[in-house]
Amino acid sequence: MLPAPTARLRFREMTGDDVDVMAALLGDPVVMAYYPAPKSRADALAWIAWNEEGYARHGHGLWIVETADGEFVGDCGLTWQQVGGEARLEVGYHVRADLQGQGYATEAAAACRDLARDSLRAAELVAIVHPHNAASRRVAEKIGMRHLTDDRTGPLTVRTVMGMAL
Repeated sequence: MLPAPTARLRFREMTGDDVDVMAALLGDPVVMAYYPAPKSRADALAWIAWNEEGYARHGHGLWIVETADGEFVGDCGLTWQQVGGEARLEVGYHVRADLQGQGYATEAAAACRDLARDSLRAAELVAIVHPHNAASRRVAEKIGMRHLTDDRTGPLTVRTVMGMAL
């Protein structure tokens, strides 16, 4: 199951053949500015394997996002995340640094929101956002989410949880 193509984007499952583009995306310090650190090539392979497991187990995960003519944009999709001790369906997104600010994350996230609502019949969707990541928060707001809570995952780690009923 994939999100429907949008006016500018299409989706596909990631595979081991995507390691180069995913390693570049997840290894980019700009893209990963709100993560503890950029990811290594080995981390990118693990990321792909985690998503392949999600496709097999749940029918969804993060998908490769490409332009209609096949240019790699990033990843976006639906994964199960722990929030406040509960598993909740999250929409997540990463866009290449040179393509940020062009609406791709919002367009992709909206397509994933629609899939969660229309095909998965999910009752709720959340986005976990670093408290200082204003751009990611704006994406969540543009697809209809609002601030739900600040989730403390450790003594120094706070995540902002955006969400919406579907």
